[in-house]
Amino acid sequence: MYQLLKPLLFQFDPENIHYFVTRNLKRFNKMPGGTALSKGIWGVEDAWLEREVFGVKFKNPVGLAAGFDKNAEMIAEMGALGFGFIEVGTVTPLPQPGNPKPRMFRLPADAALINRMGFNNLGVDVAAQRIAAYRNSLKPNDKALIIGGNIGKNKVTPNEDAVSDYIKCFDRLFDVVDYFVVNVSSPNTPGLRELQEKEPLMNILNTLQQKNNKNGISRPILLKIAPDLTNSQLDDIADIVKQTGIAGIIATNTTISREGLTSLHKDETGGLSGKPLTKRSMEVIAYLHKVSGGAFPIIGVGGIHSPEDAIQKLNAGASLVQLYTGFIYEGPGLIKRILKALLKAK
Repeated sequence: MYQLLKPLLFQFDPENIHYFVTRNLKRFNKMPGGTALSKGIWGVEDAWLEREVFGVKFKNPVGLAAGFDKNAEMIAEMGALGFGFIEVGTVTPLPQPGNPKPRMFRLPADAALINRMGFNNLGVDVAAQRIAAYRNSLKPNDKALIIGGNIGKNKVTPNEDAVSDYIKCFDRLFDVVDYFVVNVSSPNTPGLRELQEKEPLMNILNTLQQKNNKNGISRPILLKIAPDLTNSQLDDIADIVKQTGIAGIIATNTTISREGLTSLHKDETGGLSGKPLTKRSMEVIAYLHKVSGGAFPIIGVGGIHSPEDAIQKLNAGASLVQLYTGFIYEGPGLIKRILKALLKAK
């Protein structure tokens, strides 16, 4: 069904059609039997698919990457489509509009997207309230979807004060999310990627780890990294994980590379995602897994458009995978196909 609708949907601005589709998906799930029908069509339930990673139990290893549900509006709906977990955000302490529109571009010939959204979101308070409302809406026998909180800094916050923004988001979301992701790798906030350098990154992660205890409870903290890092920088990342004791890595964010693109919008500024990232993201996963000796979990994301793409990332060393651009191009059937392929290969 989605593949029949996709040519029509792709005639419209990608950001506008995103909101159109998500609004109507919410309406569908509010109809009597809507959620049950979604789960019946798309869901794959099997105990073998469950994964325990960094102390958190996931019902399956396929998640929704950050960026799709920036404001925690679609948690139940994404769960009904079969995702095993969802990462909300990136959220910042204060609401911000993001960069001027247009700021998202399809590259159909490359099966890719370029975005320069700029952390547009309603602020961490709204996200925290909505996640809490989702949890409160669950019935006694319902299993809550695992939720990650992807946190960043406001554009107006100078890098030397960035740690305070991460602390504010961490404190506000602590009681409602299952794990955290520190995002210092988006190319769309000026200067943000400078925080991937070892000294400022160690400062942010060590500060969060020092605060990572509330009534005897701590949350796994992961770091999301860019695919454009050199092997030497990846060596530093592996060392940083060891020194700070964070739970793991998400590899990778979008790339600033434009190598091999043929589509109309190939020269737009922003982060590139989709099939052009498949190879590089897997290289980063494999390198980190090898250099660390598998010492920490990796969530693989970038260019997953088929079950084979997902399985290759898992075989390269990822414990879990996430979708975004592949989900947009292939539709919700991709989740089911990946899970079915995993069951077939077990």
